Amino acid sequence: MRVASLHIHPVKGMRAVDVTHAPVEPRGLAGDRRWLVVDPAGVFLTQRSHPRLATIDAALDGETLILATDAGASIRVDAPDGAERRRVVVWDCEINAAFAGKTAAKSLSAMLGEEVELVHMDERAQREKASVWTPSPVPVSFADAFPILVTTTGSLTALNEDIEKHGGVPVPMARFRPNIVIDCDEPWAEDHWSQLKIGDVILDLVKPSDRCIVTTTDQKTGERMGKEPLASLARIHRSTDPRINGVIFGENAAPRTLGEISVGDNVSAVD
Repeated sequence: MRVASLHIHPVKGMRAVDVTHAPVEPRGLAGDRRWLVVDPAGVFLTQRSHPRLATIDAALDGETLILATDAGASIRVDAPDGAERRRVVVWDCEINAAFAGKTAAKSLSAMLGEEVELVHMDERAQREKASVWTPSPVPVSFADAFPILVTTTGSLTALNEDIEKHGGVPVPMARFRPNIVIDCDEPWAEDHWSQLKIGDVILDLVKPSDRCIVTTTDQKTGERMGKEPLASLARIHRSTDPRINGVIFGENAAPRTLGEISVGDNVSAVD
């Protein structure tokens, strides 16, 4: 097996950036989900409620975030110095994040058509995920659950075969917003892996990734595209773990050892 592709999402919910290599940090791939859009109360926004986030490009130029729409609007936001902060909420976690400023908030509000703010996860913005899935809390970015999301090409192939069998249109891997895509011929092999080794990096696969309406969202237009892939996943890959109610695709991972990984790297798995 090998690494087929790598992806970061500089702003949670916005478009992904394809990368050829990435440092693996305790919070996940460098630059992944370190920025967050929140409402005026500090509650995080995602494509679940705001699919329009998918229409905004988010790129990194060193410490500067560049946001752009297909209509030509763009803003550059320097990483804030952290002097002004916001209490923000991601699921059941409260994070003391750095406020990116009123100018960025105004520009981003114009892009999304409602009042929002932009915050950054600097070194002071500590977040740890405590759960039944890991023996101790895990450092994590603004991601939903864990630092890294791993998917495989074999599982996407099996899923799309079922979608087509039932008259649907195949879905791209981008719908699942992964960080690491593994080239693997065996469908659902990741269900049985406990660890992945990529060069010097070791990842613990800690929890299957349960899936929601975001997977039905076109990652360029923000349009909801119907019931797929959730309908097919409900037929062929529902969770069998009583702790997860629903359908699953991919695995959440936490780094055990750090380093750098690249597209094309060999991957070995431990069952």
